[in-house]
Amino acid sequence: MHRLLWVTALALVGLALFWGLTRPETVPEQAMAAVTGDATRGELVFHAGGCASCHAAPDASGAARLVLSGGQKFPSPFGTFLAPNISPDPIHGIGSWSPRDLASAMRYGTSPTGAHYYPAFPYTSYAHASLGDIADLHSFLATLPASDVPSQPHEIGFPFSIRRGLGLWKRLFAGKPWVLGGDLNEQLTRGRYLVEGLGHCSECHTPRDAIGGLDRSRWMAGAPSPNGKGKVPNLTPAKLRWSEKDIAYYLETGFTPDFDAAGGHMASVVLNTGQLPPRDRAAIAAYLKALAPLE
Repeated sequence: MHRLLWVTALALVGLALFWGLTRPETVPEQAMAAVTGDATRGELVFHAGGCASCHAAPDASGAARLVLSGGQKFPSPFGTFLAPNISPDPIHGIGSWSPRDLASAMRYGTSPTGAHYYPAFPYTSYAHASLGDIADLHSFLATLPASDVPSQPHEIGFPFSIRRGLGLWKRLFAGKPWVLGGDLNEQLTRGRYLVEGLGHCSECHTPRDAIGGLDRSRWMAGAPSPNGKGKVPNLTPAKLRWSEKDIAYYLETGFTPDFDAAGGHMASVVLNTGQLPPRDRAAIAAYLKALAPLE
């Protein structure tokens, strides 16, 4: 009996420790108190963040890309994730969310109900987004068409289906500092914000370890495609030898210096970057050329 009590006590302590370490974080209420969103500015954040590329319906094109009903599938070694409805519908979308709810989701991967989001939603990158940009995005999303299509559940099994455990994953991989450091000029600072933050380029172009964390020592050096087919290219100067002008033109038009065209998911990305002002595309190009060359 005495031994059983000790085992029970240790189990309770372990559970309490696990519960504390995996507690979801949120943006403090006072942090958003003085932040006012602007839908016009939010449209730029929307395109920089690539929201339509993931949350529009599969094969949506033209104006339909602004109907963020979700449903696209993203295979991974851990299962298949399905993008949710983030349209302004108050029941099936995020129409009832406050700017703080959106900020907590983007910066901490935490839902309004306090659940962890899977990192298929790139909150480890969006964590760098400013609260002002998030408030602007919230205002813009509210202007888009509502969709009553229900979000579909992810197709994942045990143990990855236990969301609470994601709190431990976040402690390992979330909240990391900028990769490109040093005394950056205005253009490189903007490029870093777009690539490492809103554009979340590293989520595809950087390899991951066995539990899905980005290998920051191989930043932007290319990675296996999450669906197991092919490879996402290396964007460091060791492999991407285009000029800054060529990179910016590709991000605007999808055409390479070799007269090829963007394909696959990158074609959807170009639909976003093509909406950015020229100075932003130039900033992205400057950032990529400033990276350490990695073979």
